Amino acid sequence: MYAVIKTGGKQYKVAAGEKIKVEQIAADVGQEIVIDQVLAVGNGAELKVGTPLVAGASVKATVVAHGKHDKVRIFKLRRRKHYKKQQGHRQAYTELQISAVNA
Repeated sequence: MYAVIKTGGKQYKVAAGEKIKVEQIAADVGQEIVIDQVLAVGNGAELKVGTPLVAGASVKATVVAHGKHDKVRIFKLRRRKHYKKQQGHRQAYTELQISAVNA
């Protein structure tokens, strides 16, 4: 059984036992959270799609770790104008262990 969830403005396809990295969630390591924004639930060939959410569906997950992704380099250059700008960014994430998908 799998589900499509929405968190942090993005959508993720998850199943029980998987680990995923999502936008940072304000929760402690080891804490169990419930994600109730479920857009679709599938089981084999059967698929239940919500409008926009599936009523009564939820996903249980445990917070494994917090961290930062690799650095993304931003480099801007205007040729022949003496303009050069460098910047970097590291996006924070929360790693979740999916424990159950409830339809």
